[in-house]
Amino acid sequence: MASNVREVAVRSGVDPAEEPSVDWGWHQNFTKGIPIAAGSTGIILLLFLIGHSASWTEILYMAIPAAVCLVGAVAYPIYKRRSWRH
Repeated sequence: MASNVREVAVRSGVDPAEEPSVDWGWHQNFTKGIPIAAGSTGIILLLFLIGHSASWTEILYMAIPAAVCLVGAVAYPIYKRRSWRH
């Protein structure tokens, strides 16, 4: 068992000298939150298209980012699952 925070951080692979934020606690990324946020954003943007639409520009500025978000939400877990990325 480590006697101080520095030993715990170095053992986990994150050196506090290189990453000062490790002293604040959790030092990871949101592996499940990223695709959930992207999918939610894509669906919300598509829901904005319901109703009146004034021009094609309005449709493009909502449909293209929505498609990018939804493709990213599907592709991110596949990308993270690849053995060469670990």
